Amino acid sequence: MSTLNDVISQLQEQLEKNLQHTATEFSRIRAGKASPAMLESVMVEYYGALTPLAQVANVNTPDSRTLAIQPWDKGLIRPIETAIINSNLGFAPQNDGEMIRISIPPVTEERRKELVKRAKSEAENSKIGIRNYRKDANERIKKLQKDGLSEDDAKTGEERVQKLIDGYIKKTDDLFEGKEKEILTV
Repeated sequence: MSTLNDVISQLQEQLEKNLQHTATEFSRIRAGKASPAMLESVMVEYYGALTPLAQVANVNTPDSRTLAIQPWDKGLIRPIETAIINSNLGFAPQNDGEMIRISIPPVTEERRKELVKRAKSEAENSKIGIRNYRKDANERIKKLQKDGLSEDDAKTGEERVQKLIDGYIKKTDDLFEGKEKEILTV
């Protein structure tokens, strides 16, 4: 049988995963600065298997507007270039036979507003998840109360849950504000 502390620790685990997921989603929203995270979703055909780009090449940023992809096997230049084009990320890779370079174009004001909207939507989805976790935790506390947990302990548990929820909503808001600032900084 689970205890009140089990409920709280499971909630905290779920909230932490939710926050990590939100941070990952924010890292995929490109704000005009080159970042290796932009290519995380690219899968390359490597010996008949789809393999993440990061496992077949070194991806780095020589400057804030350029991504450089250095394959560990020169025979992968063409498949990497094809994978980037087919990934629908809107990049135009340039292949010099040794490495692939991608120039990140400056982001227009209109595009910046779209990116902020997308980030806001991700933050909202995160908060919906957080509220669902609160509901589940409170239901589990009520079940524990039916199984013998005192009313005072249940009330204390619900207060601890709410305090955790408030903290993670604040962390999500802070993440969003940071991303918004990054997107809007020209």
